[in-house]
Amino acid sequence: MSLKFKKIDAVIVVALVVIAGLVLYRAGYIFPEETRELVTPEREEIPPAPPELPESLTTGFMRAVSPEDEGKHFHKISICREWWYWSAIFDDDSALAGWTVAVSFNHMARSDLRLTLKPDLLVVTLIGPNGEEYGGIINKKRGFGIFSQPTLEAKTPGVKLKFEDSWAEGEYPNWHVHAEDLDIDSEHEIEIDLEYFAPSEGLWTIGERPFDKSKSNIASYMFTGCNVTGTVEIDGEEFIVKGTGHHEHSWSPNIITRRTFNGWDWCHMTLDNGWNIYFTNYHPTPQFITTKITKLNQFDSLVITTNKGITITKLEDIDPEITKSYKIFPFAQMPSEISITAKPSRLQLLLRSYKIQLDIDIVAENYYEKVWKFPTYVGMKVGRSTMSGKITWSDNDGNYEIELNGIGTIWSMRALL
Repeated sequence: MSLKFKKIDAVIVVALVVIAGLVLYRAGYIFPEETRELVTPEREEIPPAPPELPESLTTGFMRAVSPEDEGKHFHKISICREWWYWSAIFDDDSALAGWTVAVSFNHMARSDLRLTLKPDLLVVTLIGPNGEEYGGIINKKRGFGIFSQPTLEAKTPGVKLKFEDSWAEGEYPNWHVHAEDLDIDSEHEIEIDLEYFAPSEGLWTIGERPFDKSKSNIASYMFTGCNVTGTVEIDGEEFIVKGTGHHEHSWSPNIITRRTFNGWDWCHMTLDNGWNIYFTNYHPTPQFITTKITKLNQFDSLVITTNKGITITKLEDIDPEITKSYKIFPFAQMPSEISITAKPSRLQLLLRSYKIQLDIDIVAENYYEKVWKFPTYVGMKVGRSTMSGKITWSDNDGNYEIELNGIGTIWSMRALL
């Protein structure tokens, strides 16, 4: 009997060991020999951060824009011209990817559009990457005397503008722009509603006063790298849009005439790497003398921001050259391609030590053009442009070269004397 019980005990023990082994295996405590090797996960390589572009030393008064600055100035006797301008480039994931929009409310000097008697001007353009073109430019009456009703109305402080059914309101950091083309575009109906938000303070680009730019008789400031959201309606079809925008406001006195400046080129570019480049150039010499732009023009500006205007790199030694153009009047050429070389001036000692040089080409690809012929002789072109080029600089860590590509808005004006 005792031997029999010992055999039964052995069977029971073996069974318990087998069952325990199965339980431990299924619970994950026992692994087959071939699965015991540790697998080291592959590490994803993080690309190095791009080098930081050296920034300009910008004093506080150069960034200070008040609500009074944003309001109207043309009610002053000395001011005859004032412009408020908004533009945007819509993002790749926007309903109108790669399109550009421009809306501008312009109180022109009466001599700007000579003998038209219609110096209040509205610009509304919507330009696509595949040749799409909507909107245009229209100028309307202002009238004479205190009892006349101008087409363009403006108030202060802040932005309060109205041109028929188009309007703009707000003050830093938010503006709303509403534009209807009405009789600007006879073939299409467009309606634009855009919200602008400026992530950073403004920047004065022109002002004859060394400190208090607000009291300048000739002045211009901008907010660049704005976040833009809203809707665009084309012939009854609505598109939800978002992108990067630019807002600018300028005014000038009676002493500035067509004999002083008979043209300009203006451009705001949004780059693939998130940077923004702003360029403007005024033409003080008659175009039949030269098509190469003088480097001595103190009203030229070229500004780069890598972070939506928070930091600024301003290059003051600018050498733009019109490489392609076409005739709109005798002795007046409208540009289609501009090549720009820019670097710090000799007065920008700190920035100059980095040996920064910008080389870019701007091409006006698709645009709307308005030409006032005899006796006015003024031409304007507003549209979409592309940019390519590079920027180089050096510091203690080495030399840098960054390829630059982007799209933007461009506005050129030419006039005979």
